[in-house]
Amino acid sequence: MRYFLIAGEASGDLHGSNLVRELKLQDSSAQFRFFGGDLMAAQAGVSPVLHYREMAFMGFVRVLMNLRTISKNMERCKAEIVDFKPDVVILIDFAGFNLRIAEFAKSIGLKTVFYISPKIWAWKTNRIKKIKKYIDKMLTILPFETEFYAGFNYPVEYVGNPILDAIEEFKTNDHQTEADFRQSNGLSDKPIIGLLAGSRKQEVGFMLPVMIEVSRQFPEYQFVISGAPGLDHGYYTKVIGADCNIPIVFDQTYNLLKFSRAALVTSGTATLETALFGVPEAVLYKITAPNFLYRIGRRWLKVKWISLANLIVGSEIIRELVQMDCNPKTVAVELRKILDDEQYGAEFKRNYTELMQRMGSAGASKRAAEAVIKFAGC
Repeated sequence: MRYFLIAGEASGDLHGSNLVRELKLQDSSAQFRFFGGDLMAAQAGVSPVLHYREMAFMGFVRVLMNLRTISKNMERCKAEIVDFKPDVVILIDFAGFNLRIAEFAKSIGLKTVFYISPKIWAWKTNRIKKIKKYIDKMLTILPFETEFYAGFNYPVEYVGNPILDAIEEFKTNDHQTEADFRQSNGLSDKPIIGLLAGSRKQEVGFMLPVMIEVSRQFPEYQFVISGAPGLDHGYYTKVIGADCNIPIVFDQTYNLLKFSRAALVTSGTATLETALFGVPEAVLYKITAPNFLYRIGRRWLKVKWISLANLIVGSEIIRELVQMDCNPKTVAVELRKILDDEQYGAEFKRNYTELMQRMGSAGASKRAAEAVIKFAGC
């Protein structure tokens, strides 16, 4: 069968690559065309029509500034779909773009699968109307989403979380020792604190300086920045300053988490990955808007927490330092508690055990591929 996939961010590229791998294993005649990244290209054996670096624009102002580019990308995507004539269009997260493509795909009689639900349980609940109208099959990766969608009389299929697949594959194939990791990256012998500042330029530029300021209060630790796959070393140097001696490692996020004593993480998928590696963390998030505008916007959120681990467990098992609390002083207090309070550390372990139980087992990518093939072939 012919599969057209669209992933607009680094996380979508990761999950899309694992899905492509499983589709190939289960469908020997599989052909792919996609918008995505290098990981999907490695599995599909073809380059992306458009790389996700050219698609992701974060924030209202950035979107407005790039409306023409977004429009061109969308028209190009539609043209590629028409030319490729896929058996199914697989939309991976990236809701703003993908729901519009879903509408187009349905208009020309194509089947649509959405893999990794838009976070309409947090905001923009009205998107359920488009989902019910244009998405033939929704594959979800968070356990609480099944009940959420049932409230709108829209059946979904929970396939498990692909992050579990990625972590299991890493642990199976990785044999790097901590000594090798330190030596290859020029690290000292101090305990490591991971800094995961996000995957987009805007959030890294805004959040990383806060983390750097915190690091100055912990000279007894080795802080290490996890470089996002879509950004280069020069951008990080520009953000942190040429005189900052905090090392940056690329394509080694899981290695970094494997050896980290704790982590500071910008809200997003990385918060869940960090928790699944058993690393105590603080979740940080801040927007550029004034605090009073943040308070107004916060009222629109339908959930109590912003980190996935907290949402899955149903309580704040990880401290969220958001907006006014996202400052070097408050973050440093939380990090010190994580590092020095043994009882607090033991609580992390207990809560992470519960998180793992709720997440279930690996195999999400395989189950998702099975669901896609069954649906597309019916």
